[in-house]
This record gives sequence, structure tokens and C-alpha cells, in this order.
Amino acid sequence: MHIEIAEFDHPAVQRLIAEVQQEYVARYGRQDETPIGSEQFRAPHGMFLLGRVEGEPVAIGGWRAYDPAEPEFEDGDVELKRMYVAPRARGRGLARRMLAELEERAVAAGHKRVLLETGDRQPEAIGLYRASGYLDIPAFGPYRDDPASVCFAKAL
Repeated sequence: MHIEIAEFDHPAVQRLIAEVQQEYVARYGRQDETPIGSEQFRAPHGMFLLGRVEGEPVAIGGWRAYDPAEPEFEDGDVELKRMYVAPRARGRGLARRMLAELEERAVAAGHKRVLLETGDRQPEAIGLYRASGYLDIPAFGPYRDDPASVCFAKAL
């Protein structure tokens, strides 16, 4: 898989975001309504990546820095968002590769810890994060009162 930096508004990124939103509807009955803006994924505050296999966009993921004034966040924290691999490309280790690339680029940008939220109806994601060294943490920020949220953190 070729991984490149992409704008959050890039058409291929938006197509994959639309796919993941439909997956949320199938699993939870609703889209993810967490506030997200494209400016959050621009350097130096964030980054968004697009993965292609033979030129076809199949994977996305990004991170955004958080204000250390938020109670759960520390200076150097980033939140992982919109990590997704299209069903047609699953089972090849692409999610693990995208996750590793996001972590490496966060470290290169001076960040020290990744936090993320996934849902309790996404056992594949939960398994990936735990197998990749993420530890369960209490729900944070906008997920604090969502009983379906499963939150993780990993020191980089």
C-alpha cells in the first residue's frame, strides 16, 4: 500500500469517509457526529493520510492535536480519527500498516501519546488497537457520556 498525505477535503478521502459513515449506520443506527473540521488535520495541528493499493484509495486515517487545557489531554497528545479500511481491501494488514504510519508521523511531529475512540460494535478495531499496544482508558471529551464508546491510549 502506498500511503500519502492528503487533505481531509480530498474527493477520495471524502468517498472513504462516506463509506465509514455508512458502516456506522449499519452498526449503530447513526452516523458519527463528532465535530470534525478539515483545518484540524493540517500541519502543524494534524495530518490526514490516504492509502492506495494499485492506485485505488482503500484506507484513511488522521490525527489531530488537542489543547492540553482539556482535562484528559496532556501536552503532546493527538487523537486518532477516521481510521478506516474499505471492506474490499481488508484482511491484508493494511489497517495495522496505516496505524503504524500515523504513529510514526505523530512522533516525527513531536507528539508523545495517541488517544482514540471506537465503538463497542467494532470488535475488529478493538482487537487491532489492543494488539498494537493501546490500553483501555476512561471515555474522554465528546465520548464521555456515550455508553457505546471504547477509548484507548498509547504512549509513543
